[in-house]
Amino acid sequence: MKTYLITDPKNLPFNSIQENISLYDKNWFNTGGNARYYAAPTTASEFQYALEFAQKNTLAICLLGQGANMLISDEGFDGIIIRPALNAISHTVLNDKEVLVQAQTNVSMDMLIEYCLQYSIIGLEEFSGIPGTIGGSVYINLHYFQFLLSQFLISAQVLEKKSTQILDVDNAWFNFGYNYSTLHQAEHYLLCATFLLKKASTHEIAFAKGRRTEIIRHRASRYPNKNTCGSFFRNFYDHEVSLLSNDKKMTFVAYYLDKIGVKGQLQHGDAKVSYQHANMIVNQGNATSNDIITVAKTMQHLVNDAFGIMPQPECRLIGFKEYPLLT
Repeated sequence: MKTYLITDPKNLPFNSIQENISLYDKNWFNTGGNARYYAAPTTASEFQYALEFAQKNTLAICLLGQGANMLISDEGFDGIIIRPALNAISHTVLNDKEVLVQAQTNVSMDMLIEYCLQYSIIGLEEFSGIPGTIGGSVYINLHYFQFLLSQFLISAQVLEKKSTQILDVDNAWFNFGYNYSTLHQAEHYLLCATFLLKKASTHEIAFAKGRRTEIIRHRASRYPNKNTCGSFFRNFYDHEVSLLSNDKKMTFVAYYLDKIGVKGQLQHGDAKVSYQHANMIVNQGNATSNDIITVAKTMQHLVNDAFGIMPQPECRLIGFKEYPLLT
């Protein structure tokens, strides 16, 4: 693992750090209060400056991408929100079969897939239509059915919180799991990731484009595509459940939520469980984060009462002074 010191950022303008910035329009739920401080670094040096500013002022740090998998408190975030604006993509052809594609943290998954197809590269199209940036996707080890982003990532560059140094890391460093990576420890922040993908023929690209279109159509028919965080609760782990289906543990949280009848029915204020999917809560217009929490807690109560198991969030909860859900 290599370590690099990045450019001394002492001369960067102070106005790169903003104060009292609304987060309402910076997340998919369209809820939440203001950030005490806010930075949108466009370079690694500016990112380092934001981290040093946080350390000097003893501020909590939260990284924000598209805000597709988070719920922000109505009281906002009493620290610094860092929303990196690092958007570069590049690729290197290794041989007649393999290509390395590097994407910076703020590149969206759809942008990356579009880039790959443009340059006759395949592999990531199974993640088509899933909102979020590369930073968020690596953070959560993006998954869709049997596909995991960790199956493609081979290396990355991360910024260490304490030292503000850039580290070159490999796949093993992330300790990937279901909905998990080392980034959850909040001691490192992704700058860019490199994926090992495949060169494709004209016919293979045509198929991949068709496959992408079908996946997006399928997702649109099954899931709401705005004013939601996607799946609010994670699936259960094997040890958390006892119900069997075809001799396998029934770990899918949506199964239990379907059984209790909340889909398209349970509502508080403008927060409502989607009619398309029982594990997705939608802001119908003027919901607050507290409305969404109320719906989520009711879902927890109902599942626990019916099955004796407690759903836990996949959605990240940001800025809450006390944990707002049931444990």
